[in-house]
Amino acid sequence: MAKKKHTFVQEFKEFISRGNVMDMAVGIIIGTAFTAIVTSLVNDVIMPFVGFIIGGINFTQLKWVIAPATETAAEVAIGYGALLQNVINFLIIAFVVFTMVKAMNMFRRKKDKEEAEEPAPAPEISPELQVLTEIRDILQEKEIV
Repeated sequence: MAKKKHTFVQEFKEFISRGNVMDMAVGIIIGTAFTAIVTSLVNDVIMPFVGFIIGGINFTQLKWVIAPATETAAEVAIGYGALLQNVINFLIIAFVVFTMVKAMNMFRRKKDKEEAEEPAPAPEISPELQVLTEIRDILQEKEIV
């Protein structure tokens, strides 16, 4: 049983040390930071502006009250404003990611085009072929061929 445990631990160590896992971890960390930036952009810049345009409405406070609060019971409401806020967050994040991918694809196509336009380096001629070429040139000069 100890051998299986050692194999499992060894496989797990190999899995963790792969480049893909590390790339994924970095992507998740950057994605989390990016989400905080987009959330701040939406909550602190875009939504106040949109709220001002439509009459000072704070989207997160929008709700449909099913049962108002009483002395003994809390208010029962559906908070559709928070959903609306999250949909707007999603659309902004999707737009930014789309723009980034589009820009990366443009740069990749440009790089691929530049690489395709560069002439391929001349293949190295083997010594035997070089000698045969010299012999051919000498025979052509003497008009034997």
